[in-house]
Amino acid sequence: MAEKMTALAQFETGMLFRVEAGSGYQVTLDADEHGGGKNAGFRPMEMLLVGLAGCTGMDVICILRKMRQYVTAYEVHVQGVRSEDHPMVFVEITVEHVVTGHNIQPEAVERAIESSERRYCGAGTMLGKVAHLKHVYRIVEMEELLVPAD
Repeated sequence: MAEKMTALAQFETGMLFRVEAGSGYQVTLDADEHGGGKNAGFRPMEMLLVGLAGCTGMDVICILRKMRQYVTAYEVHVQGVRSEDHPMVFVEITVEHVVTGHNIQPEAVERAIESSERRYCGAGTMLGKVAHLKHVYRIVEMEELLVPAD
């Protein structure tokens, strides 16, 4: 059976909504540029980028671990460009994966990103139907940890 997900957005004031997902977690949405909001939370369109960052990030780190890559830090930077006309959808999204570790193999990073993009990340697949979605990566080599001699 297909997984069913839910969310409930409750209006509070100005443009502020408290949103609770079926998992029980909550976020605040607000937008200062529309009708008296106070910029007290995420804008709804930002949440799409947040979802993409988390979706592909979880895939990539999981795959890199399975490939036994020595990753000590990992960041996913997402930048979206929206159209100027309503409904102002994203037309271009760039996802930059910054992988830090020791002897990280570029081929492993490429395969992990490709697997996320083509097979696992539903958020990326959905957004990619509307926007030009581009993944890039950067590997930061960490010096090998030296254990001091006693």
